Amino acid sequence: MAETKYIFVTGGVVSSLGKGIISSSIGKLLQARGYNITIQKFDPYINIDPGTLNPYEHGECYVTEDGMETDLDLGHYERFTGIKTTKENSLTTGRIYKSVIDKERRGDYLGKTIQVVPHITDEIKRNVKVIGKKYNYDFVITEIGGTVGDIESTPFLEAIRQLKWELGKDAVCVHLTYVPYLKAAQELKTKPTQHSVKELQSIGIQPDILILRTEQHLNDGVLKKVAGFCNVDFDCVIQSEDLPSIYEVPVEMQAQGLDVAILKKMQLPIGETPSLGPWRKFLERRNKSVEEVHIGLVGKYDLQDAYKSIRESLLQAGVYNDRKVILSFINSEELTNENVGERLKGQDGIMICPGFGQRGIEGKIIAAHYARVNDIPTFGICLGMQMMVIEFARNVLGYSDANSREIDEKTEHNVIDIMEEQKNITSMGGTMRLGAYECVLAQGSRVLDIYKKENIQERHRHRYEFNNEYLKEYERHGMICSGRNPESDLVEIVEIPGLKWYIGTQFHPEYRSTVLNPHPLFVDFIKASIENKKK
Repeated sequence: MAETKYIFVTGGVVSSLGKGIISSSIGKLLQARGYNITIQKFDPYINIDPGTLNPYEHGECYVTEDGMETDLDLGHYERFTGIKTTKENSLTTGRIYKSVIDKERRGDYLGKTIQVVPHITDEIKRNVKVIGKKYNYDFVITEIGGTVGDIESTPFLEAIRQLKWELGKDAVCVHLTYVPYLKAAQELKTKPTQHSVKELQSIGIQPDILILRTEQHLNDGVLKKVAGFCNVDFDCVIQSEDLPSIYEVPVEMQAQGLDVAILKKMQLPIGETPSLGPWRKFLERRNKSVEEVHIGLVGKYDLQDAYKSIRESLLQAGVYNDRKVILSFINSEELTNENVGERLKGQDGIMICPGFGQRGIEGKIIAAHYARVNDIPTFGICLGMQMMVIEFARNVLGYSDANSREIDEKTEHNVIDIMEEQKNITSMGGTMRLGAYECVLAQGSRVLDIYKKENIQERHRHRYEFNNEYLKEYERHGMICSGRNPESDLVEIVEIPGLKWYIGTQFHPEYRSTVLNPHPLFVDFIKASIENKKK
């Protein structure tokens, strides 16, 4: 295509309707038609990024290849499309304002008074268009965080209004809204959708396509009513019912002609409907997987979205092992030596989750100890790996006070220490070791058998590292370093060869696991957990 096309995804009525899943599904469907696409997310909060936000506030912090801390929706984009995102795919109000203020300080505006309109809106528009021009994408899908009517979203919506006017048929707005079912009245109510669209129209944006989130099937009468009241073509009103899995959404959206509606609006050829063969095979395999494998997630955030990428990676790995993965959250704050056996009972594998801070640390160490002694397949990620290292130092090396400098600055046996380049850093945001780094796997290691290649790249998010002063002692006692960064000699992976499956990674492999390319570590971990279940 000669010109990049732009799709704006907005949401109304309530938050958490699934704009990220819809954006990902649109990307998947257009990609299946042979188009080169990307998806970006605009978040209306003033934080520069979500890196310093509590997971209870914002769910997990996702990390891109180039080291940007981003919204978890970018994880959905990557898992659905297999395309790696960058810092250009994630923008916040904070980043937009900072960019404008930096330009003003340099004198770029030649003495003009800086205002939301046009300077902030122009900066938003520039960030929408630049990614398309720079990489020659056929489609740029832009998801606007928040809900229409929120004060915070106003500059983004004004920018969209202007872009729609400027781009004409090369831009469409897909508006996701909600049709509630009132049980007492036994009626579906379209009024919230009408008000949401009216709010959008009052800004000057006419939605081209409506997607109605609903817990009840909507008949043609309801769809025609919405189309008539909202000035939207009937074939552009699409319902999105609750489905067993988020991965069913692209197939359902294709069945209702979402991709066709978009192409028609943009006056593009329709062509044949893609088969989505590999995607459908994944779903078919998922639906046939009824035999269970149980995995315990040991962490401190009792919130699904806090470990979103890990959860999805485990579920994907289960499908490729023809198993239904049952995940149980085990609060590490509540674990003690007395109750750990009971709390971990029935788990075929244990995941020691990542995180920051002191809360729940001792519970993770107790879980790692129990899993190691009882030879339960165990996977530790980032802080989880560090807790496995501390546990080994305390109970095998005999250093009862072993700890991380993050937890105890005065410990004599700092088996986990702050990285040298992090020692003089005072700012919290965006200053960790972030993004993709190389790792060389040791010959004869379990991880080399899993990856089937010596040189790998994985994404990181940490300030602390394995203390190499203790390395020889660890390896002498049976915990080996099986992966290192070739430049810094940083220990990236530890494993205990004598156990069924006991591996910790400093990096976050969950960021690279997708529907059609599940991460080999997760696939092998689930395989080991299944074998453990049989015994």
